[in-house]
Amino acid sequence: MTNDTNSSLTRRRYIKAGGAAGATIAIAGCLGGGDGDSDGEETTTASDDGGTTQSDDGGQELEIVHWWTAGGEKDALNALIEGFEQEYPDVDVTNNPAPGGAGSALDTEIQSRIINENPPSTFQIWPGKALNTYLESDVLVDISDSVWDDGMRDAYLDGVKEMSQSEDGEFVAVPLNIHRLNNLFYNVSVLEDAGVDPANLDSPSALLDAMETIDAETDAAPMAHQTQAVWSTLQMWEDVLIGHAGVDTYQDVIAGNVADNETAVRESLQLVADFREYFNEDAGSVAWDEANAKVIQGNAAFIHQGDWAAGQYGAADDFEYDSDWGNLAFPGTDGVYHVVADSFVMPTSNPSPEATEKWLSYCGSVDGQERFNPVKGSIPPRTDVPDDEFGPFLTAQREDFDNSDAQPPTIAHGTGVTPQVKSNVEGAFSAFVGNWNVDAVYNELTNAF
Repeated sequence: MTNDTNSSLTRRRYIKAGGAAGATIAIAGCLGGGDGDSDGEETTTASDDGGTTQSDDGGQELEIVHWWTAGGEKDALNALIEGFEQEYPDVDVTNNPAPGGAGSALDTEIQSRIINENPPSTFQIWPGKALNTYLESDVLVDISDSVWDDGMRDAYLDGVKEMSQSEDGEFVAVPLNIHRLNNLFYNVSVLEDAGVDPANLDSPSALLDAMETIDAETDAAPMAHQTQAVWSTLQMWEDVLIGHAGVDTYQDVIAGNVADNETAVRESLQLVADFREYFNEDAGSVAWDEANAKVIQGNAAFIHQGDWAAGQYGAADDFEYDSDWGNLAFPGTDGVYHVVADSFVMPTSNPSPEATEKWLSYCGSVDGQERFNPVKGSIPPRTDVPDDEFGPFLTAQREDFDNSDAQPPTIAHGTGVTPQVKSNVEGAFSAFVGNWNVDAVYNELTNAF
């Protein structure tokens, strides 16, 4: 796997004698997330000596930059901050959401401020390979000793801990939540009408057979899906590959060894191409939540999606878990918890190192994760957070996570590959959802890594 050598945040590369005001950020975006705009709150600045910034009353200031600006994600962050302020009343929190939709401005803002040696106290980022830009530039603090105590290390499963570390094994991030990608949600009534038992779906091929039956026996679309944006199909292919060939093959592929696994890659791509025959007719013109609404309405049988889809079910009238909708691990992926996580990090030249360590420790605590995740619709990466606040669906997800054998990262959401590779793969799938040409997308994937 090759890295983009122009992606380092090297100050001397971008800042000339004329100053930093005109510095250009010449790297690909590596962050993303929710939508919304900045609330216009002022940000804190680094103290002259790089030490902890003090508020007017002598307390510590903590600036948090993030992309959670809409709905439940905003409420979840507010719940987290409220708990933190109760735990650390000496710290004054500046809640600074990045402006612009889909977190598009967070990337530029953070990199510009790091180049100018004026970073925030902490910022939100996907762990895993999405950290590479910052790790290669040596601008993240090693928090192995200051934050990752024995209690945290014992409570996190290995897959999530690995995403939090550099290649040298240093902990540089604290995952706060986990979303599962390898879910297959379904409308109970549609499957009953078609005579399909979800318990018998043990492979992607079995799912294809079930969709054929649903197509013949009902008026519902067998699979709700959107192809307007490539991430849904890329995410689907990842789980088809895991379900068809196993998690070890998937891990080898995202490590760059596509040609070594040619048969598995081609067969999994062909399965996705076969699936598309059973997508809703308007797959190319709807968003994922519009596709998901078809499951609620009984106009579609299945949808493959992250567990955020269940939030839409919970908001729907008369659509209850178990009686009206259900879910299972994507066929063939039992024992796998395909994860995407959010985390916070500590940049160097930190304006408030003591307050930042407190924040990161709280994000990794039982109390912090218990407050945040039920509101966000995710599960905690700690395995010792009580179930009381999570409801039946998330409690079942937690049980699956705690008992999982593997927690692989993802291409579609940036934790399993570098930003450059992610962009290359997205380019390959952008063509695939237009022509469904397995040979062409396979050749592009071999080059993407």
